[in-house]
Amino acid sequence: MNSKRNSFYLPALLMMLFFASFSYSQTSSTAPKAENKSKLFEETTTDSDYLMAIEKAGDVLESAANDAEFEGSTFHLFGDIKRTESKLDLILASLKGANPNVRNQQMYRIVLKEIEQELNDQNNAINIRNQNLEKIKTRIIDLRKDKILFTLIKDTIRRKQFKTELANLKKRYLRTDSLMTKNQETLNHKKRLTVEHKIDVSNALATVETKLEKSGISILNKEYPSLWSTDTTAKKVVSHNIKAKIIIEENVAAYYLSYKAGALITLCFFMGLLAWYISRNLKYLKSNGHDENLTLFNFKYLNRGVILPIVVITLNIAVVTNLYAPALFLELLQLGLLGVLTILFKNDWSGKSMRNWLLLFGLFFALCFLDLFIEVGLFQRCSFIIINILGIRYGLVQIKSLKDQLYIKGFFKWASIIFIGLNVLSILYNLFGRVSLSNMLSLTAFISLTQIVALSVLLKIILEIILLQIYTTRVKRGIEKIFDYENLSDTLKKPFIIVISYMWLVVIASNLNIWESLRSSLGTLLSRPNTIGSITFTLGNIVLFFIIVWAAHLLQNYVAYFFGEIEDENEENINKRQHSKLLITRLVVLIVGYLLAVAASGMPLDKLSILLGALGVGVGLGLQNVVNNFVSGIILIFDKPIQIGDVIDISSESGRVKSMGLRTTKINAPNGAEIIIPNGNLLSQNITNWTYTDNFKLVDISIEISGDATPEDINATISASLESLPLVNNTKPSQIYYNSISDGKFKIQIKFWCSIYRTEETISTAKQVLFSNFKAKGLTFNT
Repeated sequence: MNSKRNSFYLPALLMMLFFASFSYSQTSSTAPKAENKSKLFEETTTDSDYLMAIEKAGDVLESAANDAEFEGSTFHLFGDIKRTESKLDLILASLKGANPNVRNQQMYRIVLKEIEQELNDQNNAINIRNQNLEKIKTRIIDLRKDKILFTLIKDTIRRKQFKTELANLKKRYLRTDSLMTKNQETLNHKKRLTVEHKIDVSNALATVETKLEKSGISILNKEYPSLWSTDTTAKKVVSHNIKAKIIIEENVAAYYLSYKAGALITLCFFMGLLAWYISRNLKYLKSNGHDENLTLFNFKYLNRGVILPIVVITLNIAVVTNLYAPALFLELLQLGLLGVLTILFKNDWSGKSMRNWLLLFGLFFALCFLDLFIEVGLFQRCSFIIINILGIRYGLVQIKSLKDQLYIKGFFKWASIIFIGLNVLSILYNLFGRVSLSNMLSLTAFISLTQIVALSVLLKIILEIILLQIYTTRVKRGIEKIFDYENLSDTLKKPFIIVISYMWLVVIASNLNIWESLRSSLGTLLSRPNTIGSITFTLGNIVLFFIIVWAAHLLQNYVAYFFGEIEDENEENINKRQHSKLLITRLVVLIVGYLLAVAASGMPLDKLSILLGALGVGVGLGLQNVVNNFVSGIILIFDKPIQIGDVIDISSESGRVKSMGLRTTKINAPNGAEIIIPNGNLLSQNITNWTYTDNFKLVDISIEISGDATPEDINATISASLESLPLVNNTKPSQIYYNSISDGKFKIQIKFWCSIYRTEETISTAKQVLFSNFKAKGLTFNT
């Protein structure tokens, strides 16, 4: 339609401007003359007006030519169309030659849908450019409305006068017409290509959906003859078929690698940062002679290097984040992961466990090769059955040796059941001709087992990274004490087990080709609106609300570990400023978490105001103490009258502040009791803080000295004794007071400064040293 309009309007305009012959009526001499009519105000057209009209038309044609030129974005669009065509050709060729592998079909479906969206976008972009050409044509056609230009065209004498200008105008028109015609043909060609590609994509998607449907878990759909009915004629082109399939799988994997290059580079970048951070901590411990202590934390992997643990983390994340990658790509990831694990295991595992692991590795490798490169036939099907039988024996007998070597053993019961069950089903489906489903179950069985091993190692590496961070931070603070890492690990691993369980189930479901349908069904259930009264909500928003709240509380509990803090600390050189930052960080994490949870819940602000009003009524009726303690906790965090590690006296209680929460504060009493005090009580009572300024306390000892000595000798002995004690703070001068002096008998009170956390130890040591020193001088010492 556009080309027809172009072929009609523009030549017509050209004929009208340059070749149409119009009759020009001159004023007849016999015509009646208007009498007494003034010619001063008659409308006349001058040569200048004609020139301006020609110039205006030339400007319109010039601007039309400039606007009709393709810009850089248009050439970029043509490049996108060519790249989309290349991707589509590769996918279509792969669909014809590759094995009907479920994972390949899943990848094809996703890529085809993305190509379909790209083609729609490209088609829309071409339509926009066609519309722009139509607007340019309209501007040229509007030149017919210029009366002065029309007058010039009608006047044959005037046309000769402006012959040069009109000839230049004609050249501009012809150039513009040629450019627009060429660009119109180009756009029409690109549009035809996109339409043809959309048809190809639609047909390919139908083919993929059919293959995926056939691969579904159904006993009734029979793909191939039963095993005992299979043609046993040997094929002579097996090597050629293998080579062709290798080329196809390589091309598909290479395409996917380039397709996901950005995400994979980002993953490698962050893993590189993690490797640098771990290496820095290990280097610090080594330079300070503490790296050997890592064996005391039961480290298995990080103390032998950083590269392999980081590769394990990277490959585990890559497997979970590339669920719909082509089969060759995914199976190379799995095999690479198993290879790295083999290197990690070889020095720690027993010979029997290592042999069983290598057997599992070999069976999985053979399974992958058969699935990818061997044509479905008697050889492939029998090979799968042999591997399934060996797998069943492995699950019944040899898997126990692996279980004893791994960090988490609870999953192996379920992993064994799934492994054995899927191998049994695979044999049955293979016998009765459901080959695609049988192959899928076999691969899922082995991946479910090997993946749980890899995730177990992943959990251990993550815990080692956290323990390394805690220990390094404590060493930097001068705390070399080995903390109770076992209880800490048991606490830390609980949330990570949830994440690992999710990763494991997702990998199994995606290999069984049910993850997409499960996610779709769950998404439909969670996104379905529900109404109670005037409030509309979805289950997804509620679930997301509680997940965010749970994650916020989890983070505020675990954030202390990144500061090197653990709950059972009792050291005197505690970093109070760091604890203050930690409390503020916890408060910020909680506030941000709750705000995000409210935002994620989708609750309207008007409904939220009603909820806050109801909460206000609740506070007025019975929650005053809860709110009082919460607000008091915030005041304690920012006002800092006490901090973690302070030794305080409050009311009849005394002890060291162990922890400060938003509602209560815990105090360790000298007798070992833990006193929990509401924060509101702390602010409403007088507090004696012994360590508000520093951690030193002035203590005194009363002694009696008998014997022949002078006060100067006694003072010198006392000063020398105190200076020899490392627990005494000699930066502050000690004080010696004589309560009574008689011939050969002195009652003395000694005051000196020491750490408040080691008061009794310092006093006891001081008495022992004073006793020894005075006895050496022949004086009698009594306390």
